[in-house]
Amino acid sequence: MRRLVLAAILSALLGGPALAQDPSQQDAAPQGSPPNATALLFETNQLANAPPGRPLTYRYTRFSGIDGAPFGPPVEDRIREEVGLGATPETRNLKVEMFSGERRMPTATYEDVPGNPVLVRFLEHHLDDLARVLKGNPRYIKNAIRRALRESASVTPAEVEVDGAKKPGWRVVARPLVDDPVRDRLRGFDSLTYTFVVSAAVPGQIVSIDARATSPEGGILLQETLSYEPNAG
Repeated sequence: MRRLVLAAILSALLGGPALAQDPSQQDAAPQGSPPNATALLFETNQLANAPPGRPLTYRYTRFSGIDGAPFGPPVEDRIREEVGLGATPETRNLKVEMFSGERRMPTATYEDVPGNPVLVRFLEHHLDDLARVLKGNPRYIKNAIRRALRESASVTPAEVEVDGAKKPGWRVVARPLVDDPVRDRLRGFDSLTYTFVVSAAVPGQIVSIDARATSPEGGILLQETLSYEPNAG
């Protein structure tokens, strides 16, 4: 097992400290000014509403229509987080199992963390694959995502379905490469759009993540998604 410190990973991804805000900031229906995208995704206590002993499961898919399949064949798999009590009521200990079979990654453990590591794990995996296909530096794309979330991402109210009822949440949309100075060399991936949906009504708060790039003709260069599965167990 790898023992990882989530705060250090978040700091590396975002270029700054990862802080845990009061989860009650998201409990009420969205109203007034929307929260900052970075604070909402990376600086919020997301695990206080995740019951210890009840795993969090996410469905992962990836599809690309690029000739030659540089991303590999279509993928459907799972990420599973075992949840245990942390040192405080707001934190949890986690064991994260990412993918299965030949794709399975080493199990990672997190101790006493407030943030949901599935978001960072998804982005790290996505950036590694994207940088490999584009033959670029993942740090360049990571910095573009970080800048977009801090400076230009849109945050709008969203509705999510929980146990048959509509609950409030937030949708964050970022297009980090749309005005990139080297977008002519990005083979259409300047269209990359990241959509995050979060809600305090969902354990772990991450409802879905969608990373999508399309060609000018409408073809799918990449569609990579993560979706919370409430009844997967």
